[in-house]
Amino acid sequence: MLSITDHDTLEAYQQLQQPYDSLQIIPGIELSSQWNRRGVHIVGLNIGLTAPSILEAVKHQSSARYQRAELIAEKLERLGFRDCLSGAQSFASGPYQIGRPHFARHLVEIGAVSNIQQAFKRYLGAGKAGDIKDQWANPETIIGWIRDAGGVAVLAHPTKYKLTRTKLIELLANFKAAGGEAMEVISGTQTPSVTRDMARLCRDIGLEASCGSDFHAPNQEWAALGKVAPLPDNCTAVWQRWH
Repeated sequence: MLSITDHDTLEAYQQLQQPYDSLQIIPGIELSSQWNRRGVHIVGLNIGLTAPSILEAVKHQSSARYQRAELIAEKLERLGFRDCLSGAQSFASGPYQIGRPHFARHLVEIGAVSNIQQAFKRYLGAGKAGDIKDQWANPETIIGWIRDAGGVAVLAHPTKYKLTRTKLIELLANFKAAGGEAMEVISGTQTPSVTRDMARLCRDIGLEASCGSDFHAPNQEWAALGKVAPLPDNCTAVWQRWH
């Protein structure tokens, strides 16, 4: 069982060719959102690919993503890096699918930084010039889009938002109250203690559990494509819905 959850696009599903033999494909997407002025990501699983609400979501998010790319390019130009928008576009799959990793690759290409991690640390990470998120839809809207498309809303990689424990619990409680039904207990490579902690929190909040590799680019061993540890036995896996 596999779900491809690209950011704000469904284009991967246009490229798949059936049949998939023994592999069950669960249509999915990852939508960027904003909660308390902090960027969060919400995965939609088992969505209807032609549902009006999800097509509206893609249209809205694609427009917002391009506007964000223009703002990032403006910020980087003020720092002395010119033509960053076209540079980032050269690495993206389409004009409306530009993300910070594409800007990072451009900064590496022009020699501004030595690697992608350095690009995020200096220019694109949280609190830096390229960290722009005010244009995203709020979680309630995004969860509504997913549910109206027949899908299940999953909070992606909750440990990566660098929230205090109190704030993380508040986020999860708000997410559930808005109609969210699951959270990622495992995201990429993480220590067993973090997995146990997230599993406990998942049960305490009353959510189903999911996991994902959080793959974004090749040669990142901590987020390798399709590589993820098994969920703890005491979790209720969201994919049990589709067996």
